[in-house]
Amino acid sequence: MPTLPAELLNLIVVFQPLFTKPTWEYAQTLLLGALLQRGKRTVTACLRVVGLCNEKHFQNYHRVLNHAKWNLLQASKILLALIIVLVPGAILIGADDTIERRRGRKIKGVGCYRDPVASSHKRVVKCFGLKWLSLMVLVRLPWSRRVWALPFLTVLYGKPR
Repeated sequence: MPTLPAELLNLIVVFQPLFTKPTWEYAQTLLLGALLQRGKRTVTACLRVVGLCNEKHFQNYHRVLNHAKWNLLQASKILLALIIVLVPGAILIGADDTIERRRGRKIKGVGCYRDPVASSHKRVVKCFGLKWLSLMVLVRLPWSRRVWALPFLTVLYGKPR
């Protein structure tokens, strides 16, 4: 595994208790790859950028995201606490929802939602897909003129049954 810079390691070490030791090693590599990767941040692209494109057991890195047991809510609390400590000034929380268009019998969580982009006051357009809700801290960074959104939690929105 590539070694992480001390500055980055000091920031992310607070997440270590959420993972088992092997999963933590894979998660660190994926994080480094996500930081270095330009464009789409797929698991394969993250491994490629850190020089692990010929890794024999690449499926272990995929398992961090789809099989490993770790608490997303606890991780988002830690991330929010880090953002609050590192970002100066008042904290403003924003929320956004988006629809990922998906169809099929085997996809869980698919619903029929109003498409806010294609709809108007006179015409309602509905589409099938997964609805994601993201919570973020809105901050104005010193080197930028615009407000930045720092997401700390994204969850799949499910309609109550």
